[in-house]
Amino acid sequence: MNQNHQVESGIVLISTLLMLAALLALFAAFYSITRIEFATTRASKNSASGFAVAEAGLNLRAEEIRATFLDYNRPTGIAPVNNLACQGTNQGSGDFTCQDFEFGKHIATTYVSEDSNNPIQTTVPSGELYQNLAAQEYRYSIRSTAKNPQSEVEALLELRFKSRLIPLFQFVAFYDKDLEILPGPDMTLSGPIHTNGDLYLDTNSSLNIGGQVTVAGDLFRGRKDDSSCNKKTVAVKDPANYLSIMPNCNSRTQVQSSDLPPWNGMIRVGVEPLTVPQPEMLDSTPGSAYWDKADLRLALHLDSSNNPDLSFSSLAIEVRNTDNSVNTSATTFLEACPGLIDAAHAVGNSYSFFNNRETKFIKMLEVDLQGLLDCIHSSNLAGGLSALMNGKALNEESEGGLVLYLAVDGPDSYSIANSYGVRLRNAAELQSSLPSAPLVKGITVVTNQAIYSAGDYNIQNKIPAALMADSFNVLSNNWNFSDVPSTNAIGQRQATNTAINAAILAGTDSTGGVDGSNGRGVGKYNGGLENYPRFHENWSSKTLTYRGSFVSLGTPLHVDGEWKYGGPQYTAPNRNWDYDTDFNDAANLPPMTPRFVYLRQELFVREFEQ
Repeated sequence: MNQNHQVESGIVLISTLLMLAALLALFAAFYSITRIEFATTRASKNSASGFAVAEAGLNLRAEEIRATFLDYNRPTGIAPVNNLACQGTNQGSGDFTCQDFEFGKHIATTYVSEDSNNPIQTTVPSGELYQNLAAQEYRYSIRSTAKNPQSEVEALLELRFKSRLIPLFQFVAFYDKDLEILPGPDMTLSGPIHTNGDLYLDTNSSLNIGGQVTVAGDLFRGRKDDSSCNKKTVAVKDPANYLSIMPNCNSRTQVQSSDLPPWNGMIRVGVEPLTVPQPEMLDSTPGSAYWDKADLRLALHLDSSNNPDLSFSSLAIEVRNTDNSVNTSATTFLEACPGLIDAAHAVGNSYSFFNNRETKFIKMLEVDLQGLLDCIHSSNLAGGLSALMNGKALNEESEGGLVLYLAVDGPDSYSIANSYGVRLRNAAELQSSLPSAPLVKGITVVTNQAIYSAGDYNIQNKIPAALMADSFNVLSNNWNFSDVPSTNAIGQRQATNTAINAAILAGTDSTGGVDGSNGRGVGKYNGGLENYPRFHENWSSKTLTYRGSFVSLGTPLHVDGEWKYGGPQYTAPNRNWDYDTDFNDAANLPPMTPRFVYLRQELFVREFEQ
């Protein structure tokens, strides 16, 4: 019995030990599985964190590349050697150098390399945004390595992308704000249209648009200043035929994305807003793009009382260096060019231009443009320190042609609603009249004040040309340069037919004083695209012929007079206006044409370490 009891006790002990062993095995297996799951979860979390960090590094470097192009520069430098990149002295240089970005306790190490074939001249393919526009395309690769606090690699990413530079002057109208097109007589615009704001289309007769229409905001059939919609023809090509937009509208109506398939991509709303240069790029200060790159800078110098400052010039008009100092030898030569510039328009009301929209006299820097080209060439023939453009000839083309900056340097140069302006005359042909002078390839005239184009512009032997200013004013071939009639009744300011061939960049007013929905249905009409040029004469039955491109990057900084029609201001011309199709060829664009830059991804790759 005792023996049996001992046997049973031994069996129980062995069974207990076996159960304990089994339990221990289960606990060990559970612990192992838990560790594996925990490690897997942690690895997955680290992998996801590393991916996000590396991707953020890619995006930051890509944005740096895009931003570099906005300032009329291009990325430069040397990429690190791919093998062991960003280690030791293998850091690269310039815009391509290795760069770290910290995200909490994680670091993304990035560098950029450039395609050796850059740049490539291309055309945006049909069906894409901004289709058929000429573009300069640069290709880059960015590599980004994410590391954790222990310096362990968590993710390796590579982004290959195209940076496309598209000239703004390839649009018949490009606005960085709300755009309203509400013509009275028939109007056909053959080029593309873009706005970073809302677009309002209406007409009293018919409006036909032949290019692609891209809208970052909302598209409306009807007016912005009130809720009306005229039952007239507003049509956009599909791209083969013109299709009317909401021909039976009764009031201002938003055009929805669901309404747009019949246009086969020729109308797109809600597109990504484009980053464009800001109006400050026209500033007459060192560091501003057009001031720095100008081949010649002229400034009407006014003293603290807004009278001509004769310290350096008997005409108060000076040639300026890049640092804004006076080039005395060139200024002396400039004074010797007869009839080239006129200081009288800066002195006293009797010789000043009266702007009826602003209701004030304007102190003018007036330039005979062909005379200025003659003077530049003569200064080169004279040689030495007298050269107006530091020895550059009229056929200079480092920026695609000549860039001339015309400034008014006075106490109110950067004041809101000042009384300054620049007037151009004798510009029907933008070439020197001297037989020995080389031909100008293209010419861009820039000022950060109001510009007044008097008479025909660039109609003889047309060349690529642009006018960039705070606001754009047109005076006809019949304008009386004594300026006395500008204060008289509108009937005494009779215009005659005039033609302009030039791209224009200038500020435009906003209906309601603000863009977007807050300006809708309130305030006064800004005049629309049809009144982008500011008129000062009786144009009834006369025609302004215009070929070019209208770009508006904001509201004017130095004029605040509201758009008014009739009365002492102006009556409208017949508008024979359209896009200059010569701009479709990048070789025919004006010097320093502003551009927008957008990136298009080619390849996104994640690499895994061996």
